[in-house]
Amino acid sequence: MVGLGGSRGGARRIGAVVGALALVALGAACGGVERAHPLPAELVDRAEIPGIPDARVWADDPPQRYAEFLDRDAAEVQARFPATFGQAHTYLSVSGGGADGAFGAGLLCGWTEAGTRPRFTIVSGVSTGALIAPFAFLGPEYDDRLREIYTSYSTEDLARKRPLWRMLTSDGALDTTPLAEKIRQYYDQEVLDAIAAETRRGRALLIGTTNLDAQRPVIWNVGRIAQSDAPDRLRVFQDVILASASIPGAFPPVYFEVEADGARYDEMHVDGGATSQLFLYPIGMDWERFLELMRVPSRPQLYVVRNSKLSTRYAPARPRALVIAGLTISSLMRTSGYGDMYRTYLAAVRDGLDYHLASIPDEFAVEPQEAFDGEYMQQLFAYARGLAVEGFPWRSAPPGVDVVDDGAP
Repeated sequence: MVGLGGSRGGARRIGAVVGALALVALGAACGGVERAHPLPAELVDRAEIPGIPDARVWADDPPQRYAEFLDRDAAEVQARFPATFGQAHTYLSVSGGGADGAFGAGLLCGWTEAGTRPRFTIVSGVSTGALIAPFAFLGPEYDDRLREIYTSYSTEDLARKRPLWRMLTSDGALDTTPLAEKIRQYYDQEVLDAIAAETRRGRALLIGTTNLDAQRPVIWNVGRIAQSDAPDRLRVFQDVILASASIPGAFPPVYFEVEADGARYDEMHVDGGATSQLFLYPIGMDWERFLELMRVPSRPQLYVVRNSKLSTRYAPARPRALVIAGLTISSLMRTSGYGDMYRTYLAAVRDGLDYHLASIPDEFAVEPQEAFDGEYMQQLFAYARGLAVEGFPWRSAPPGVDVVDDGAP
């Protein structure tokens, strides 16, 4: 549906919108949205979601409570992770990709039909991957929702254009009220309760956003949100998904109320792909020690779904400011996603995980006619589903990386 780093045609159109806004912002001297209570810099590491103190962590800094967890004994760990302690682990990481999320959705549904889809121990998602991740986490019984989301809608169903004067004075060029309504429709209390139940069994669902005030990636532990007693936990869950899919500049950011030193403030969050289009766990975590503590008997399997093609398409650029700005932003999105893909691979090798990568094959030649082209998404969904039913040809490493028999690069 939405997110950074989408299909080539869609990414160019989104990049053009954001590029235009950037140029307007440089030249315009007009008022805009004012924030009443932004979080002060000195409180940034003490801010918490009211009623859910452990809802999120910085993705670029292992949390202190993780270090404390590694000091626990086996009995404590087994009690905390009853269904995953002493069991084989399988992880899934779903990238951003805009309308190309139809690829990941189709792959999962076809994987179900093939009868080989595992029950994932950990699922993480960013941007369009944040829309896929909850249903990938909950399992095949939610495939119908996944299919409907990626085959039933187009651009006009997700966002409305704002008048030019509103673009210049607001925090987003488009009105995403339709997208927010659909998130409330599909990611409801039933889904949140099911996530809470699976979290109690020891599984984890993680979603990435970007804290734009701090310009840092954030990992939200959706299971912790689901298990909390906070009366607004459903709204927080839905806002996390919306924030992860909110393209900066094009879509309005999502503001989270936070508490620090007894006072209430707000944080501004946007698309997780602005800082990381792919992740599994915070950088620097001693995952080898975690696996030892969890008594995992075999090498964990990591499946990475990159919702885009790995190749590029050559097309001479028109010498126009908005075109250049849009293509530059699209290029930044793409190269950032490549970097995340290789970083995740290197982390998997370091931590003893078997790596499996899926991306849109070059043979899929359909091009979208708009940012979220409904017909394009239907065809991509069907294409990915067909490949998965036949047995998807997962890569054991990203392009350009040689793999030897023992799995090391």
